[in-house]
Amino acid sequence: MKPKDIKFWSEVSEEMMFEAHEAVKPLVGKKEAGEIVKMGADGTPTKLIDIVAEDKVVEVLKQTERPVTLISEEIGELKIGDGPSEAVFVVDPLDGTRNALKNIPAYGISIAISNGGSSIQDLKLNDIEMGFVKNFANNDIYQAKQGAGAWLNKEKISPSKREEVAGSSIGAYIYRADMSKIDKLCASVRSMRILGSVAIELCYVANGTYDAFLDIRGNMRVMDIAAAKLIIEESHGLVTDEKCKPLMNDLNVLERTSIIASCNKNFHAQIISILGGV
Repeated sequence: MKPKDIKFWSEVSEEMMFEAHEAVKPLVGKKEAGEIVKMGADGTPTKLIDIVAEDKVVEVLKQTERPVTLISEEIGELKIGDGPSEAVFVVDPLDGTRNALKNIPAYGISIAISNGGSSIQDLKLNDIEMGFVKNFANNDIYQAKQGAGAWLNKEKISPSKREEVAGSSIGAYIYRADMSKIDKLCASVRSMRILGSVAIELCYVANGTYDAFLDIRGNMRVMDIAAAKLIIEESHGLVTDEKCKPLMNDLNVLERTSIIASCNKNFHAQIISILGGV
């Protein structure tokens, strides 16, 4: 992606984060925000607050008057404008919906951007060139550009330097997970956190708040992780699936994966060993 395009799409992303935040603010903690309005393209129910956030994302992209493709949880794949897409946006307009409904301060937006091309179907997770994650509850913005490092509120970030799982702090998504594996991990770490916003919690690995984050169900959506994966990797953390393989998933709403993100290779190997190895 050319420098002028990076600058332009970064500015678009900043506007998208601001406008989506402003749109959902009046609904946070409100009962009507949780009204189910339809089934999303990913097969899960879409709540009012989700569609309000996504509508604002679409509106911002249309205002650019440039051809793009949006891949989003509720709408699926949407082509905006005529001609080949100049960029592909993989967006979760509201990550942590249940937190927003209860006014628990961990919810926000995830924006991942890839250069456009003639065949959107060929794009993979590792084609993401820019990533942005904003926590609407405290205005923290994590971002990364391929080959340029990762940042939190414009300050460069890096993972923790912890080498041993003993004494560590990790995040996890464990709903319907294999609890025999999770129990082994809980017995090894100092503390486990479950906040309910995957994009934000993955970014916690990038800046050392967590030593690791994992979801081993094999059901993690690409929209949830596309931006944060790049942010972790640009901070020099490590991201793989449960079998320690690189994440090479297609960019579409139906794609699912497991994920383990950690601070370094040694720590990563210990996590996978505790979970049963490969």
